[in-house]
Amino acid sequence: MAVLKAAQTGVGPDEPGDAAEVARLAGAVTAAELARFPEPLAPATAARRAGLTPVHPHEVAEAAAKLATEHDLVLVEGAGGLLVRFDAAGGTLADAARLLSAPVLVVAPAGLGTLNATELTTRELRSRGLVPAGIVIGSWPTAPDLAARCNLADLPDVAGAPLLGSVPAGSGALSPTAFRAAAPHWLAPRLDGSWDAEAFRVREAPEAF
Repeated sequence: MAVLKAAQTGVGPDEPGDAAEVARLAGAVTAAELARFPEPLAPATAARRAGLTPVHPHEVAEAAAKLATEHDLVLVEGAGGLLVRFDAAGGTLADAARLLSAPVLVVAPAGLGTLNATELTTRELRSRGLVPAGIVIGSWPTAPDLAARCNLADLPDVAGAPLLGSVPAGSGALSPTAFRAAAPHWLAPRLDGSWDAEAFRVREAPEAF
């Protein structure tokens, strides 16, 4: 498995980025990063302000395709969202996914505001002929509020795609050993885990249905 971070922002030259953090937690993963910019901004803006060459969608697609020749799975992580710009020409992660004809897994927040953002994202994917593979809740709170609980039912409805996982808040603070032991319980069988969306909804939000 390989993880490709198209554009890392807000991290210094000697600091570990997102791809390195994935490798630390997940273990036997090839971590790759195409570009790094010091300020925590959209990649196009961060590149311009730093006077550095931006990353372009075709470069992301080429790097992912090369990794795919040596790995059975390549995950490409964006930076801020599907339509956040990589370069001055307006290139985005959506453009890279289109070049690869790749399915897109949408990572969504749990709480208020996520329905609109998630529906807009999946609509945009379909308008480009891309497939939303599913939704993973990126940080499920230990004490979810009413909006988060109701969103368990509403997210797959507005997205037209299944819930495929829920990662507990604070998971990144686990030790690598604990993370690897717990991770399969956060992801559905389609993502090689054992997480069950219906059982999770019944347990976390019985009153929302």
